[in-house]
Amino acid sequence: MKTSRLIKATLHPYVHDPQHIKGVRTVATVELAKGVIVLLAGVGLLTMRNKNIWGVAESLLEFLHVNPYHHYVGVFIDLVARISDVRLWKVALVASIYVTLRFIEAYGLWYALPWAEWMAAITGGIYVPFEVDDFIKRPDWFRLTVIVVNLLIVLYMLYLRFEAEEKRRRLARRHVKHR
Repeated sequence: MKTSRLIKATLHPYVHDPQHIKGVRTVATVELAKGVIVLLAGVGLLTMRNKNIWGVAESLLEFLHVNPYHHYVGVFIDLVARISDVRLWKVALVASIYVTLRFIEAYGLWYALPWAEWMAAITGGIYVPFEVDDFIKRPDWFRLTVIVVNLLIVLYMLYLRFEAEEKRRRLARRHVKHR
């Protein structure tokens, strides 16, 4: 009986708490969305590699009512136009790894698994310096929002993991005292 309580304590302190589930599932949804966005961008890039990029881009921009002279549109079109097959497959490989990690992380977070919380904290923390550097070079509200959301996710995941460790220690001390 006491051993099973100790084992349960190592899993998570708030698994049955609706607020915890809601918070972790919100982060899982964000991670899943990031994976889907990269997956769709990658598929789009692969499907356009042998087509007249300017014709496809022009039709798409007209359909979406997007200004073709917008900076990001130009960057995307230039990237697709300049990319070689070897480089394209390298980008596809990196994107596949990224998408796979996002989907695995989202799955683990959806089920409130501790390893996924650690994964979210670590992978989110890895991006922060790059996001800050990008924000310093080109400050705007979108980049600032990305940094803030990412930091909130990292801090929330760390809070959950350290709280779980504290609960595990308390239960272990109780277990030793009652022997």
